[in-house]
Amino acid sequence: MQHSVRGFTAALVALWLGGCIGGTFYAQSQHIPAFVSAAVLPAILVELSLYFASGFEATRLRFEKAFSEPVRALCLTVSGLVPYSLYTVPLGLFRWDHFLLLALLAGAVSFWFVMLPAGRITDVLLLALLASVMLIKLFPTIYPRPYERLRVDFLGQLLWIRLGLMAFLSFRHVEGVRVGLIPRARDWVIGIRYFVFFMPLAAALNAWIGFARYNPPAAPWWQTLLLAAGMFAGVFWVLALGEEFFFRGLLQRWLCDWTANEWVGVALASLLFGSVHLWFRDFPNWRFALLATIAGVFYGLAFRSGKGVRAAMITHSLVVVTWRVFFN
Repeated sequence: MQHSVRGFTAALVALWLGGCIGGTFYAQSQHIPAFVSAAVLPAILVELSLYFASGFEATRLRFEKAFSEPVRALCLTVSGLVPYSLYTVPLGLFRWDHFLLLALLAGAVSFWFVMLPAGRITDVLLLALLASVMLIKLFPTIYPRPYERLRVDFLGQLLWIRLGLMAFLSFRHVEGVRVGLIPRARDWVIGIRYFVFFMPLAAALNAWIGFARYNPPAAPWWQTLLLAAGMFAGVFWVLALGEEFFFRGLLQRWLCDWTANEWVGVALASLLFGSVHLWFRDFPNWRFALLATIAGVFYGLAFRSGKGVRAAMITHSLVVVTWRVFFN
């Protein structure tokens, strides 16, 4: 555990240094006023730090040992309000109705398994709450833009993922998911394997339905490589972590148990995964939903083979990066 805590501390230092440097360059490139970036950057760094803490088992275990369940739930609720307040108060964007709505949402997830008995029904209801808030895109209305070219509603998405993680891992004590931000060698092998298996099928399906056009990058190879590496890190730690935890780590495992058939569970979870992609850009985006359904099967197989979400996260991230870098 001590080694993991040190790893988290090192990751946190790198996160703050990289965040400060990257945030400064981004603000200058987008001509964002200094007083805006000075208010927004601390909010981003705080939320990212809390998000990373939820992804490390050692920090979760220390949090559990240090406080009782009601105190932990209260801490999580309050933590959801800090980043919002950090940037809205100094910029004059603070609204009590948004603050209270955020408190209600954060409190509902944080206190869910403190107030309600753990069981199949409460598990599904919490997952439905988490999914519905994301699908209706509530956070862009809660987190106001401090500048025209600066969206910060991703703070709400990060909050929502980490609260869901903490609810199921630290209060519900779900096992067998192996959440982590640092993949092991075996995770890489399995994740890359299922990515390679999926790509020929994805190419054939894409050619048939016309979802995306091949558009190779015009930049030099080394710039493309740097872009892909940075994109992979972002997708892996945010998008893939959240989606693979909820769809494979929870939903697929539940469906496998409920149907008493592992293959049926993988298929049903993949169908549900594909269905939420109907809302991507223009509803109903059936092409994207179909591709996401097939991809979900391979993510599910990677999860099954890797006995945890990290292998599935690698497959998922490689697919997304390939699509965004080489297609439009």
